[in-house]
Order: sequence, then C-alpha cells, then structure tokens
Amino acid sequence: MARAAAAADGFTAVAEPRRRAILELLVTREQGVTEIAAVLRIAQPSVSKHLRVLHEVGLVRARRTGRQVLYRADGETMRGLHEWTGKFEELWRHQLQRIRQRAEAAAPESPNSNLKEK
Repeated sequence: MARAAAAADGFTAVAEPRRRAILELLVTREQGVTEIAAVLRIAQPSVSKHLRVLHEVGLVRARRTGRQVLYRADGETMRGLHEWTGKFEELWRHQLQRIRQRAEAAAPESPNSNLKEK
C-alpha cells in the first residue's frame, strides 16, 4: 500500500473516538481484547471490530499466545500519520506568531511604561 493511501486509511481509522482510546491503551503495552474491553467499558465484540479496523490499516500488530491474541500499537505506521500532520506544524506556528504580533501591535501601552522612561 502506498504511504499516502496508508496514511489516509489511518486517519479514517483514528477518526473514531473509541479507536483512538484503544490506541492510547496499546501505546504503553500490548493487551488482549478482554482487557481492553474491561478498561474502556466497551463490549468485547465492539472492541474486536475496532481492533480489526486498526489492524487492517496497520496501526496495531497482533501476536497470538495460546488461545489469546495480544495487540500492540505499531509505531512505524503511526509515524506516517505523525509526519503528515507535522507538515502543518510550521504553518500553525507561523499563524500563531502573526496573531501574537498583531495583538502586541494593537495593545495599548501599559500605564507603567511611562514611569520607566522618566
């Protein structure tokens, strides 16, 4: 899958709040469906459905241990999402700097600024 397509699918997957919550749990350590369902108070079939979506786009990896499947976040795939959104960081930084400059230019002088000059 091309990187742009993978990122687009990843963004679609993380657009769902419960999937983001699942990813947040899986960033710290691998967990099974039952554990995720208990922590998030979501029905196990629903967690399985969300994990399937996250797995299909490569945001989580699965590892079978006996009868249990353990899931963990895939940092490499998440890096693609992070890199794409990072492109906009400079844009926002520039916009915030312009807002600050305008606010400072429009702000009236403080009453104490005249005292310092005397």
